[in-house]
Amino acid sequence: MIDVAAKKIEELLTRGVENLYPKKEFLEPLLNSGKQLTLYTGYDPTAPTLHIGHGITLLKLRQFQELGHKVIMLIGDFTGMIGDPTDKLAIRKQLTRKEVLANCKQYQKQASVLLKFSGKNKAELRFNSSWLAKFRFGDVLELAAHVTVPRLLERDMFQERLKHGGTIHLHEFLYPVMQGYDSVAMDVDGEVGGNDQTFNMLMGRELMKELKGKEKFVLTMKLLVDSTTGKKMSKSEGNMIAFSDIPEDMFGKVMRWTDEMILSGFELCTRVPMDEIESMKKEMKNGANPRDLKLRLASEITRTFLGDVATKKAAAHFATVIQSHEKPAEIPVITPSVYDILTVLVEAGFVKSRGEARRDIEGGGVRVNDKKIFSPEVAVALGDVVQKGKRFFVRVQ
Repeated sequence: MIDVAAKKIEELLTRGVENLYPKKEFLEPLLNSGKQLTLYTGYDPTAPTLHIGHGITLLKLRQFQELGHKVIMLIGDFTGMIGDPTDKLAIRKQLTRKEVLANCKQYQKQASVLLKFSGKNKAELRFNSSWLAKFRFGDVLELAAHVTVPRLLERDMFQERLKHGGTIHLHEFLYPVMQGYDSVAMDVDGEVGGNDQTFNMLMGRELMKELKGKEKFVLTMKLLVDSTTGKKMSKSEGNMIAFSDIPEDMFGKVMRWTDEMILSGFELCTRVPMDEIESMKKEMKNGANPRDLKLRLASEITRTFLGDVATKKAAAHFATVIQSHEKPAEIPVITPSVYDILTVLVEAGFVKSRGEARRDIEGGGVRVNDKKIFSPEVAVALGDVVQKGKRFFVRVQ
């Protein structure tokens, strides 16, 4: 007979996991002991929506929550103003407090599709300004005394900056120290994060030892990587899938992933059992059509983040508009401020600027009533259907 609890713990320790510190053999006995552990993931509010990269860590937090452990979603409203230098060869633009608070306004609501924020063993929402904003200069000096300059210079991004002749600003240097202090302030047992956050999380582990005499585990997750560019799927790389995406866009974006991303997409971004994913791996080796698996992946991801109703709508839209090249059954309408094609494209949200609209038109990417147009001077009339690419339709009213 299979031990269900043991299987869940094994999946928690292995699914999507890049590394475990100090080691798997440290955390596994704790999980089997029956003790409730407290752990967290931090999210700096640098944009007004969570994205699928955040979803990977939220899914891992959910696994811990389902096993009865206390999970904290920490909003880095203070560290978000500093700016994490991870993966940055140039200084990140600093944000104001007003900007970070506006950005994180929807975070809890978005995360609630995966975490329970009510009922028994509810997840806790916290903000690191609760302790960091109260620091005085003497507190900063006292904390900094526990970290050496050579240790901070070990950070790979700082090494890259120096190698390319860049500079490191003092507030960036202090960022991992401030983020590391979050663990101390909350007195947690562990932290979950993407493997690009390893340095910051290990800084917290070291500060916990120094200031609390406590061993903190760190679980780092694999990143979802675009196999064509080698870059992670994220806001900063401009290739993200956002929790705020409409279902059709989320579904369509997954369908544009490369075939090499299918299996990692299932492992990191869905709750499909790992034995099923292993079967898919064998199917792909034996010549199964990757498109069929990708259709399921797009459905699973859309369902995970947006729900069943949205998934059915998105799948129907993809089959009708993309695969069969038909118009969608329901076309949104727009009343433009000016009845010209450039205005319609911009105000419909299909492009960001009139310049981008002109380029799309001249490249043959825009149709009016099924006819390609090549002039940005085209006027539109009431009832016209404007189409950009294969997926974007709007009716002028």
